[in-house]
Amino acid sequence: MEKELSSKAIKLETKEKYQRLLVPGKDTVNLKSGCVILNPGESVGEHSTEKKEEAILILEGKAEILARGKKIEAQEKSIVYMPPETKHDVKNVGQELLKYVFIVVPI
Repeated sequence: MEKELSSKAIKLETKEKYQRLLVPGKDTVNLKSGCVILNPGESVGEHSTEKKEEAILILEGKAEILARGKKIEAQEKSIVYMPPETKHDVKNVGQELLKYVFIVVPI
């Protein structure tokens, strides 16, 4: 029997470096989401979207996203799209904390 999913609100906790927001099979069918906080100069590390699309929503701070050798600058209140099979890294290039939410969906 499949688990019945329900609508819900999840509060962003700003103290943790990484907070899971939505987990496939628990909270959603396929969508995955989390909140990340990086200190100035810190990066999340290169990783791949694999067979997924990803949206990165910058909530606070200034980010530099290196994707396929291209640098993308993004500030608070902006969103960056990552297509499938894209190696990328998110780095805090500002003087304050960088806080962003990622949303990942399989294709």
